[in-house]
Amino acid sequence: MSGVTLNNVIKRYGDVQVIHGVDLDIQDGEFCVFVGPSGCGKSTLLRMVAGLEETTEGQINIGARDVTHEDPSQRGVAMVFQTYALYPHMTVEENMGFGLKMNKVPAAEIKEKVSEASRILKLDDYLKRKPKALSGGQRQRVAIGRAIVRGPEVFLFDEPLSNLDAELRVEMRVEIARLHQDIGATMIYVTHDQVEAMTLADKIVVLRAGNIEQVGAPMDLYHDPDNKFVAGFIGSPAMNFVEATVRGNQIEVPSLKLTTGMNVTLPSDGTSVHLGMRPEHITIDRNGDTHRVELTEALGGVSYAYLVSENGEKLIVEERGMERVKEGETVGLTYDAEQARLFDANTELRIR
Repeated sequence: MSGVTLNNVIKRYGDVQVIHGVDLDIQDGEFCVFVGPSGCGKSTLLRMVAGLEETTEGQINIGARDVTHEDPSQRGVAMVFQTYALYPHMTVEENMGFGLKMNKVPAAEIKEKVSEASRILKLDDYLKRKPKALSGGQRQRVAIGRAIVRGPEVFLFDEPLSNLDAELRVEMRVEIARLHQDIGATMIYVTHDQVEAMTLADKIVVLRAGNIEQVGAPMDLYHDPDNKFVAGFIGSPAMNFVEATVRGNQIEVPSLKLTTGMNVTLPSDGTSVHLGMRPEHITIDRNGDTHRVELTEALGGVSYAYLVSENGEKLIVEERGMERVKEGETVGLTYDAEQARLFDANTELRIR
């Protein structure tokens, strides 16, 4: 197996530049997830690693090899796409071994590799079935099996779960995580779903408009974001942001009727800032009257209350326990100031 290194990688379509000098080091055996909103360049970057998109400038290494301009078939990668792309007239076994057959691999070796992939993915009972007799999750496992039998140095996944329903997505997340544990291969996974990113990744790469915003372990990005974009994108529900102003050595937050100190180097007096707080770091005070409950989402062990302040700022608050607020109530709030994060209102960079 091998790691992947990108050095100042750029992609242009004519005069339009979509990837802007990306530098990234993915270690051997690491599960790296590219995440970001639609159009951020994550699939383009993945396809550049695969060789399906030409790299305009920069260098891509897989292991010690420079593969920047190598043919996709020579790069030692296998890709799993959003669509299963299985041959409907072939059995599961035939689908998984077809690529090897086209490369003139001996039949006995094909059978051995398909058998091993089938064991890993628990497909032994389905080898003689055709795709129409499989569920969506089973078909995606066949597509993954087709990649495994090639014995690649790097696995590439391009939003492989987006065609599945919610229950199957959870099941397949577990399957892919287990697969990574079993074979220990380097994996690069593209998704717009930050829940998938948080649950699967060793390393998350947050992309926006063809640039890397931050790279790190899931919980590092959650607790220690570099900017407002990362803070708002990582986490579900998203971090709350409210407008505030620096007053001496304090932060004044009008909508929360709050003035608080923070253990950061504050900018000059009068500077506009954004105070960010996770839903779990805000507590509802039933004796207060600063916020009206617009909506509640009861999810069993946890609920989310959507609140609006007197001046129209909105907040999401996590609730647990048996007593929870109802729509139409007016409540106050208390906050864990140590867990709040401060961002410059103009640059959106974190103030530390």
